[in-house]
Amino acid sequence: VQLQASGGGLVQAGGSLRLSCAASGRTFSSYGMGWFRQAPGREREFVAGISRSGGSTYFADSVKGRFTISRDNAKNTVYLQMNSLKPEDTAVYYCAARSVGSYSLAARYDYWGQGTQVTVSS
Repeated sequence: VQLQASGGGLVQAGGSLRLSCAASGRTFSSYGMGWFRQAPGREREFVAGISRSGGSTYFADSVKGRFTISRDNAKNTVYLQMNSLKPEDTAVYYCAARSVGSYSLAARYDYWGQGTQVTVSS
């Protein structure tokens, strides 16, 4: 599976962005998907995850109530809608695909996209 993330950019605090992650291949629906982010000097951290069918979603405490994750298996795409953005959300955002294991553990993911930069100005 090849993943291509897009939709990042510069936004003011309080604004919104929607990230997209397009997957190649016919097996997209076989994978649970996740979004992670990494800020300069910090470790990569879990942001959100979604099950194969989209019926279950998972979020880091820091983004609950502000971010939503969704997927369209017909389009081989997963989305991250980010609202009420804060300067501390500034990071490179990565999408990833996993077969088994915890959604919040980066080590459980098999495939990673290249990342898209999100910058939130105060």
